[in-house]
Amino acid sequence: MSDALSDADKNKLDYLLHLADNTLVLSHRSSEWCGHGPILEQDIAITNISLDLIGQARNFYQYAALIAGGHATEDTLAYLRKEHQYLNCLICEQPNGDWATTILRQFFFSAYQFLLYERMQHSSDTQIAAIAAKALKEVAYHLRWSSEWVIRLGDGTEESHSRMLHAIEELWMFTGEMFSTAGYEGKAYLNGYGVDPSSLKSDWFSKVEEIFREATLPVPPANTAMQRGGKQGRHSEHLGYILSELQYMQRTFPGCEW
Repeated sequence: MSDALSDADKNKLDYLLHLADNTLVLSHRSSEWCGHGPILEQDIAITNISLDLIGQARNFYQYAALIAGGHATEDTLAYLRKEHQYLNCLICEQPNGDWATTILRQFFFSAYQFLLYERMQHSSDTQIAAIAAKALKEVAYHLRWSSEWVIRLGDGTEESHSRMLHAIEELWMFTGEMFSTAGYEGKAYLNGYGVDPSSLKSDWFSKVEEIFREATLPVPPANTAMQRGGKQGRHSEHLGYILSELQYMQRTFPGCEW
């Protein structure tokens, strides 16, 4: 990356990397289900969602590389950065667990992403707006698909309901970070090209309440302690394992191409 970037460009770069890292890491997590889904149709569905997410990541990384300059490319940004340089939310890197945990993680994040992209399509930056507008169509499906599964499992058998309760216990503590405003997000909002995530919390919570009500699931109390740090590069132990697998080929055979 170029060392001659202005403060404004550095902030936009961080904002784009945050958006790209979210989708890359969650895409990799979801792709781990390929060939292991509960039934063939849903195996294909979650694999396609993974492909949608990595497509979003590519769009954000490509734009970030233009701003970074130098020898930066979408590949160097994805494969040649270290854990502390990633700015994804912690929820994206959490283990898949069982099907219920994976579904709930996708629902929580897709509900957030839908609201984010809905506003981001009106960004003053035409490139960001275009990426968001295209991605919004994909995320609308992700949200519908995951919502239907939350209801199906929550209001299903005694076992599926129990597994959803466990998933809530495992993941709820990571939801608050999505709505905490990192410095680069605040500046992106003030400069017109980004969204203040704290402004999305009320609508997100309403969506969660709506789906949980239909799924006969309890909404955790508002004063639940939340885990944060991913947006600032402070991650759980899980991200290192993800990157060791994701980056293996590029680090073992530098510059390799298909």
